Amino acid sequence: MYTSLPQGGSPFPGSVQDPGLHVWRVEKLKPVPVARENQGVFFSGDSYLVLHNGPEELSHLHLWIGQQSSRDEQGACAVLAVHLNTLLGERPVQHREVQGNESDLFMSYFPRGLKYQEGGVESAFHKTSPGATAAPIKKLYQVKGKKNIRATERALSWDSFNTGDCFILDLGPNIFTWCGGKSNILERNKARDLALAIRDSERQGKAQVEIVTDGEEPAEMIQVLGPKPALKEGNPEEDLTADRTNAQAAALYKVSDATGQMNLTKVADSSPFALELLLSDDCFVLDNGLCGKIYIWKGRKANEKERQAALQVAEDFISRMRYAPNTQVEILPQGPREPHLQAILQGLEMRVGASLPPTSCRLSPLAAWPVLRCPRGC
Repeated sequence: MYTSLPQGGSPFPGSVQDPGLHVWRVEKLKPVPVARENQGVFFSGDSYLVLHNGPEELSHLHLWIGQQSSRDEQGACAVLAVHLNTLLGERPVQHREVQGNESDLFMSYFPRGLKYQEGGVESAFHKTSPGATAAPIKKLYQVKGKKNIRATERALSWDSFNTGDCFILDLGPNIFTWCGGKSNILERNKARDLALAIRDSERQGKAQVEIVTDGEEPAEMIQVLGPKPALKEGNPEEDLTADRTNAQAAALYKVSDATGQMNLTKVADSSPFALELLLSDDCFVLDNGLCGKIYIWKGRKANEKERQAALQVAEDFISRMRYAPNTQVEILPQGPREPHLQAILQGLEMRVGASLPPTSCRLSPLAAWPVLRCPRGC
């Protein structure tokens, strides 16, 4: 289990109740606020908390895990999430987001897309001391996606390029958006928007953005990257098809700590699940991991230890079932005003993770818990 927070005052300000978006980077068990102009920039070596307070007291709390973040950092993030969730009266729906496989809801907070940078706390948002000369900026980002845009930092070399994607070469006063000959129009437009966002948020509007066509690279790019070689072909979106012929049906598990340890008991091994199976005194796991996501339902009368351990249970469950590490997690508190549960009951198309084929798993509309169907046979 994760270590509890040290005794003392809350590490979060009273403004966490305010509507809108709040973002913190986790640093040494402390939440460090991310300035509004830097929201949407995530360091791969760090973990973050993202809270969105919407209308009618509807809140979503996301734990964002960088691909290079340590287990200690992830544990600290989970501890802070439990504390913040308690501070907010356990009202938020909680989500576990892994770099590169974020939910559509998370992506919607950042309409210009996400930017992933290498490094962690030590390299994040350090200010240059007065009179010091700032180091020259030389960064390369690969832009991927049509609907949900992600820009990932790459090695500063032509070897990072391909003809099917768009890239942003950030040289400080000059920002070049390079578009491969086989890139699609949506990626080109989003790459331009992201370059403009870098100019506006990181350069205070004082940078020149230039769109570069494959084969028409300016001298500034050649000077930094060297002579341009023949580039590799663009790869289509990975379509990793796993063998689902022996896939199990969705299952429902009850979480219990009656023995002093967290145990899972299978309640039902095939859908649909009767709503009456969900008891207010307990917490439950709805396993849809083969379609890229699992749900934790927290009964309002479940003991505090069970409720607060929901994220730990989810991570242990993913490991035990050998699901992809980037499996999405959504933690739902019991409550009549919780819109996500109602939406699930009515039927939703859920975006599957990057490790699965790019098709949707549909939750069929039922009066009870939904039938979980997956077009890949899971």
